[in-house]
Amino acid sequence: MADGKGQMMWGGRFAATPSAIMEEINASLDIDRRMAEEDVAGSRAHADMLAEMAILTADDNSAIQTGLDQVMEELRDGTFPFRRELEDIHMNVEARLKELIGEPAGRLHTARSRNDQVVTDFRLWTRRALERTGALVTALQAALVRRAGEHAASIMPGFTHLQTAQPVTLGHHLLAYVEMLERDRSRILDCAVRLNECPLGAAALAGTSFPIDRDMTAEALGFARPMANSMDAVSARDFALEALAALSIAATHLSRLAEEIVLWTSPQFAFALLSDAWSTGSSIMPQKRNPDAAELVRAKSALITGHFLALQGAVKALPLTYAKDLQDDKRLTFEAFDTFDLCARAMTGMIETITFNTDTMRAAAAKGFSTATDLADWLVRELGLPFREAHHVTGRIVALAEARGCDLADLPVADMQGVHADITPDVLGVLTVEASAASRMSYGATSPVRVAEQVAQWQQRLRLE
Repeated sequence: MADGKGQMMWGGRFAATPSAIMEEINASLDIDRRMAEEDVAGSRAHADMLAEMAILTADDNSAIQTGLDQVMEELRDGTFPFRRELEDIHMNVEARLKELIGEPAGRLHTARSRNDQVVTDFRLWTRRALERTGALVTALQAALVRRAGEHAASIMPGFTHLQTAQPVTLGHHLLAYVEMLERDRSRILDCAVRLNECPLGAAALAGTSFPIDRDMTAEALGFARPMANSMDAVSARDFALEALAALSIAATHLSRLAEEIVLWTSPQFAFALLSDAWSTGSSIMPQKRNPDAAELVRAKSALITGHFLALQGAVKALPLTYAKDLQDDKRLTFEAFDTFDLCARAMTGMIETITFNTDTMRAAAAKGFSTATDLADWLVRELGLPFREAHHVTGRIVALAEARGCDLADLPVADMQGVHADITPDVLGVLTVEASAASRMSYGATSPVRVAEQVAQWQQRLRLE
């Protein structure tokens, strides 16, 4: 916690140094050093503003800016001398600046506190992370759209309760995740809009007596405006909570897709095959192809949710304004973003390279009397039966086909007429899985025509070739 000359950075009040354990629990450099460039950017803007308001001399500001140039160069080339005893990245930058330029460095902290400095850096980092995450979600959407285009007419079973329900197209199924991810992307980018207010200038909690220009620093750092309440500015972490909540929802969608991949690649389903790049083997069973990447995405989504809950737990009982509990907000947020980044990239790789067994999918779609609803709809449309009566008639025909050990399309029309005499051979035209899927022409439905339209719209929205 001392500067380069052994002087405590905040120690004027204290006669003794902290214990080694206190230094260990108090230090956050290993985590918040990731905000080094944000810290330098915030210091640049603050120094320029102080000079503009004649709180700093032009010479002092010039020295500070030159020193910060060197600090940034050292950070980028890996030569910056990080020292854990200085607690955090903010003290490290200030101490290094003092080593480089001497006395003017001590004036940089005028009219600011670590409280507003830290949360300014944190907001800058989170804003950038949200933009990066939005791009990762878009990349996964693009992969799904491309595969949906390839399989706009590929038939597979649609499920409810994991039981065969109705035939759908694989393209339609994949586009469902594109829609989910679009809502995720919207939430993620919306977080960036809401967090884009600048805490700098709130100082410790009450503002400052110096005549600062908070609009100037907010604009310099790309914020829409300065935060309106200094106590809220230093204590608010809802921007991080909102970001982690959005990541948690998005990770849940990744997990659902991962679960489907696990099912589809099992021998029992045999709907798909993961490439070697995204599969692993067994140490004892040479025949195994394990979908470990999908399983890990499924598991890691829970870690992201856990980090959201941990941060919420840390914040929920804090009185205004700052408390040291908030030191762990960065670790939880950084780890959540890192985990989501990894999961999104892995999922994109799996979707880009997975091979779909369309014949197996089509055969599975024909099982389980998946066209029963089409039969009921035909009875309503062609014979004028009320739907409830048509449902009953269809149920009896399904039971008959089940007893005969055949699918609906293979049941003789004469047998159907034994249930309802007005049924004609025309009914056979709606009982294939292809006819079933093709008949679903309502907006947002599974017809290959509608899927192709949606793929084209998504290609345009995502600017895909």
